[in-house]
Amino acid sequence: MARYVALICSFCFPSGVQGDSLTILQAPEYVSFQKGDWPISGEKIPDMVALTMGFSVQEDLSWPGLRAGPLFQRPRANVLVVVRGVDSLALPQSVASYPLENPVPFTLDSVAETVHTLFAEDTPVVLQLAPSEERLYMLGKANAVFEDLPVTLQQIRARLSQDGSVLTSLPLNSLSRNAEADLLFLSEVQVLHDITALLQRHRHLAKDHSPDLYSLELSGLEELGRRYGQDSSQYQDATAILANVLQKFGEDLFGLYGDSAVVEVVTVKKFEAPLTRKSRSILESKQISNPGSPYNLAYKYNFEYAVIFNIVLWLMIILALAVIVISYNLWNMDPGYDSIIYRMTNQKIRLD
Repeated sequence: MARYVALICSFCFPSGVQGDSLTILQAPEYVSFQKGDWPISGEKIPDMVALTMGFSVQEDLSWPGLRAGPLFQRPRANVLVVVRGVDSLALPQSVASYPLENPVPFTLDSVAETVHTLFAEDTPVVLQLAPSEERLYMLGKANAVFEDLPVTLQQIRARLSQDGSVLTSLPLNSLSRNAEADLLFLSEVQVLHDITALLQRHRHLAKDHSPDLYSLELSGLEELGRRYGQDSSQYQDATAILANVLQKFGEDLFGLYGDSAVVEVVTVKKFEAPLTRKSRSILESKQISNPGSPYNLAYKYNFEYAVIFNIVLWLMIILALAVIVISYNLWNMDPGYDSIIYRMTNQKIRLD
């Protein structure tokens, strides 16, 4: 039972590299991240994720932080956590950390579409969730696995008062259970906890051969920074809580997938441009023409174009050569010797 799940997380914390950074929390041995201060552009993060999962990209990623791995051994899941509102996180343990330059908004939609295309017959599971925006997109088996996951802020806050709430285990310190910004932050922590709990309940999803991509976008810590300031005790306490929660979240998912998962955390103080997302389904049929474009843009490139072009090209060449060879032999054929029809006719005439 193959499936695919997408989950990108957006948060805010401090880490080992000063400034915006990409931190690799967990990675199997066959996905080799080299330690160093090699910067990576924000727009290249989706390509990096695709390469770790064994997919090809349109342009080569000239970044020495990721080395080529075994062709037939790839991770079964990739979890990308984007932390907004802080440039670094004090994560207890990590594989490697790299500076992030050109922090433009990005999504893993291209990776999600690749997984859906390659594993369409396996009914992939797709989960994209942004609690602060109450945005949820599920596909395939995700509808059954994550049907109990709270989506709206009202549902998540109601979940905080139920059994298994993180309020009973977290050291809130200066955080309040009644303040709006504090509740948003705690709600996002609750979502992380519930996702792990649901996956532990459905362990069979982590044992198939199709890759999973988790995409979760959270911004509670960013809201705390705007409300109280980044020097406030609320912000500092929340940063410490989220760093520990993310560390445990990565370790739990890494263990659920049998040490075959890559977990990354991207910390961004502020994106250089606002992120505008348009709701769309990756099952939506692709347009083959672009008649309504006011800018006279070219048609959308199809990755199967090269394959189809080569099939048609060589088939035409083979057929053309076959026609030439057959025509040449027919033109130079001696009917009396090469044709059985004329040969039989000549014998019949002689007998008569």
